[in-house]
Amino acid sequence: MRSRFFFDVPTSLILVLLMDSITQIQATSKGNRSNGQDHWAEMYPDCGRNAQSPINIETQSTKYDPSLQPIKPLGYDSKLGEYFNLSNNGHTVVMSLPNYMSLEGLPKKYSAVQLHLHWGSRGTEEGSEHQLNGKTYLAELHVVHFNSESYPNFTVAKEKADGLAVLGILIEEGENANPAYEHILKNLIYIQHSGDYVSLHSFDVHELLPKQMDKYFRYNGSLTTPPCSQTVLWTVFAQSVQLSRQQMEVLQSTLYSSEEGILPAVPLVDNLRVPQPLNGRTVFVSFTEDAAAVFSPGEIIAVISGVLLVSLGIMFLIHFIIKNSRLQNNKGPKEDEYITAPCSSGEAHQQP
Repeated sequence: MRSRFFFDVPTSLILVLLMDSITQIQATSKGNRSNGQDHWAEMYPDCGRNAQSPINIETQSTKYDPSLQPIKPLGYDSKLGEYFNLSNNGHTVVMSLPNYMSLEGLPKKYSAVQLHLHWGSRGTEEGSEHQLNGKTYLAELHVVHFNSESYPNFTVAKEKADGLAVLGILIEEGENANPAYEHILKNLIYIQHSGDYVSLHSFDVHELLPKQMDKYFRYNGSLTTPPCSQTVLWTVFAQSVQLSRQQMEVLQSTLYSSEEGILPAVPLVDNLRVPQPLNGRTVFVSFTEDAAAVFSPGEIIAVISGVLLVSLGIMFLIHFIIKNSRLQNNKGPKEDEYITAPCSSGEAHQQP
């Protein structure tokens, strides 16, 4: 069965086709991904231009911009009784969003279109498209919006320089399951093959985002898939979100890029683009804390634990050196002690 609906929503099918235009990826296997990307520009010239995404964000090279305001999602809590369309387009999992969802804190009003995910494969540490100081994450969520203040719809906006705004949320492994992401992950079983779709009850999309909405990186870039249009205002949050290992494995092992009945079935994995050159672009940052501020709670704990272990090691070494020095001093002769040799008969004892 290629679809499962709680009720019929014909317009959702149109939206699925519309969203495919920004989530087309030429290859999904890790071996072909790099080769496919090398040839994207041959068919899609924008993929070879100089303001492409994703990028590796070097925090020490960012520029603080005090005008950057906290991002505030509006209407993300959705409405009771509504449904979201979840689909497998052969390249990623896409969830449609109603356009009454919008963002506050951007230069203009941007209304929601859809969200989708990028991930790697089991046993690897890569999966995110953006990197922080060369660090890759296991997955990345993109929430796509269009400039509804200036343009009537997504189709028109995606061709304009200020047409799109995308939120980038980095995902790492944590100890506990993330209940917000479970709304999506538990339904992947119904959209295993390319072309499958299902309707699911609406939920609070805001819960998919990090808690710290005021700390982020901002730069001008592109779609990360063909046609790679350079029309995106990127907001990549400094704080990551966490999924449990089991949740990550569901994401990495449930979907196929091939249609149902096509054998062998092709796993849908490694659907990420490699980082692109910055080419002189400035990455702005909304906060002034040092680079440690972008660490996750798990990373902070690891750093603190490492510092404590090193400190204990140094203290032990100092203690050992002091103790060893005292022992050496105790073994040496005292100033008022002398060694005398027995004198033969008739010889006088002389003091040096």
